[in-house]
Amino acid sequence: MDLLNTLGGADAQPGPQTPQCSRKDCRQNAMWQVLWNNPKVHTPERRKIWLACDEHRPWLENYLTQRLFWRSTEPLETGAPDEAPRSDL
Repeated sequence: MDLLNTLGGADAQPGPQTPQCSRKDCRQNAMWQVLWNNPKVHTPERRKIWLACDEHRPWLENYLTQRLFWRSTEPLETGAPDEAPRSDL
């Protein structure tokens, strides 16, 4: 078995052309970067990124705030975020 080829071989589906919201089942264009980290797992300076549309920004911020993970929210720049967004919420 060739594990490396199964991770990103010719059969891999391309990602969306424009950044999309990280909220589960949302396909809206992302306008915001919601930065967070889990202090039990990540170093203090580490920032994970979820992308948010205008509609789901408050939901994602609230979800992270309740868990004490939310750090900041910033407008989405035209470049790609540093980390792949989570899309299973």
